[in-house]
Amino acid sequence: MTIGYTTGVYDLFHIGHLNLFKNAKGLCDKLVVGVTVDELVSYKGKQAMIPFEDRIELVRSCKYVDAAVPQYDMDKLTACKKLGAAILFVGDDWYATEKWQEYEKQFAAEGIKIIYFPYTKGTSSTKIRKALESVRIHNLEDLK
Repeated sequence: MTIGYTTGVYDLFHIGHLNLFKNAKGLCDKLVVGVTVDELVSYKGKQAMIPFEDRIELVRSCKYVDAAVPQYDMDKLTACKKLGAAILFVGDDWYATEKWQEYEKQFAAEGIKIIYFPYTKGTSSTKIRKALESVRIHNLEDLK
């Protein structure tokens, strides 16, 4: 059985997240998804709009996801080894970066393949967040 693993915040769940899970599940028998805990999101200088408990439940409820687990740190190699994952799925924005070229060597030494998926064009949690903030600001101005 081939186990695949991917991680993310999955805040403001959108079609790009669904596409990632659907494509990843097509390449493995069991898809495990790490959902970033609120403390790690904060560590990265961000703040999730949706609390961790809700985000992990949304991910867990997706039909392409076989298991959702908390992601407490950025060590994806240790997570893959612990879960027995043979494949790590990541976004293609990391492809060919110096950091990820080094990761590829480390993962390959452990027999784990990294597969890069393209981001869904035109959608991201950041874009949705900015649109919501814009609407809030506009509504506040209307109230004045």
